[in-house]
Amino acid sequence: MSIVVTGATGSLGRLVVGELLATVPAEQIAAVVRNKEKAADLAARGVELRIADYSRPETLDGAFRAGDRVLLISGNDAEQRVAQHTAVIEAVQAAGVAQLAYTGVLGGPEADFELAASHKVSEQLILDVGLPYTFLRNGWYTENHTDQLAPVLRYNAVVQSAGEGRVASAARADYAAAAAAVLTGDGHLGQAYELSGDVAWSLAEYAAELSRQLGRTITYNNVPAETHLSILTSAGLPQPLAEILVDLDAAIERGLLAATPGDLARLTGRPTTPLADTVAAALAATA
Repeated sequence: MSIVVTGATGSLGRLVVGELLATVPAEQIAAVVRNKEKAADLAARGVELRIADYSRPETLDGAFRAGDRVLLISGNDAEQRVAQHTAVIEAVQAAGVAQLAYTGVLGGPEADFELAASHKVSEQLILDVGLPYTFLRNGWYTENHTDQLAPVLRYNAVVQSAGEGRVASAARADYAAAAAAVLTGDGHLGQAYELSGDVAWSLAEYAAELSRQLGRTITYNNVPAETHLSILTSAGLPQPLAEILVDLDAAIERGLLAATPGDLARLTGRPTTPLADTVAAALAATA
């Protein structure tokens, strides 16, 4: 039996593997990756590499084994996600794994924004085939904002279309710690966890925090959805991705990413990372 992390060279996957290595012998951890070279550092630490690609179902044969505990980190291509996840779920089912943990989206079947659609289909497929599951319904990553600081710092403005909506975000590392806890602990089968930060904040408050740490004024410019879409596409984002981001801002304005049920802190056994800490880390990285 191994603890298997898919997408292990991605931003979340690497953090999950790091969390596991802190408590689990490396030889009990397997990383499913597309590129062996990108995972060389994981192999050097004793993690088993299993080479497979969500988009090539034939490569998934042998990626999972009977008794494995598997984390399916959702694919980042929204248009291909259902097909990719279907291939992984079928391979996991054929292997006879002991657990499939899946990273979905906050709200699960109640989430009505565009990004959630493929996650709802994936969760239902897992239920339909009868896999022993754990749903990790991840909320917003604070890094979704702080990773995009360049234009904010250039124009001294956070430009979005979320109105006065609030976001209960947490650091990506918090979600990774929760995933590791579910993969190594007991009592999580058949559970759906609504994961979010302890505190919900507005984009005006985000701009104020940036201002405080930078020592200069950063404003929050709330623009109409159509203007926001135009800004994103003019910056080079593909139209489908830009539309998803604008739709997410509409979801934020409706309060769909503001819930603070506390599941994330309970799983990790610690408070979630404050907004100020993630902002400070991001600003330090730009220095």
